This record gives sequence, C-alpha cells and structure tokens, in this order.
Amino acid sequence: MISSETFGFIAAALTTIAFFPQVIKTWRTQKAEDVSIFMLIMFITGLVFWIVYAIQVNALPVLIANVVTLVLNGIILILKLTFSK
Repeated sequence: MISSETFGFIAAALTTIAFFPQVIKTWRTQKAEDVSIFMLIMFITGLVFWIVYAIQVNALPVLIANVVTLVLNGIILILKLTFSK
C-alpha cells in the first residue's frame, strides 16, 4: 500500500512540474502578455501561506512543492515585468 507521504510527494512533483512549460515558453518567446500579473501576485501570496502552513505542521512534501513553485512563479513574474517594458 502506498503511504500518504508518497501520495503527497507525487502530488507535489506533478503540480510543481506543471509550471516548467510556462517558464520555458515565456523565456523563449520573451512574451508574457497573456499571463495575468494579478493572478501571479495572488498565487505567490497563496504559496507563501502554504509554506508557512507546511512549516507549522511539518509537512515536507507541501513545503518542498511550494518553495519550488514559488521560485518558478517568481521567475514568471520577473519575466512578465521584464518583457512588458
């Protein structure tokens, strides 16, 4: 039987990896006009709350996934701001 922690790590990996194509596409095309800055800011704020939660309840899969996702979305936000100029 698969442990709940294993399910957590699989879920974390899949939801985190999902942002790589957006980072790559934004970098290659140097266009991010279809990415909503409001969505990015809300999502990044939510990630910070998930990170705090994961630290408080000692949920390693949640912590790792949200830290990596925060970095990826931070990159997307920076690219959005950079390429919007």
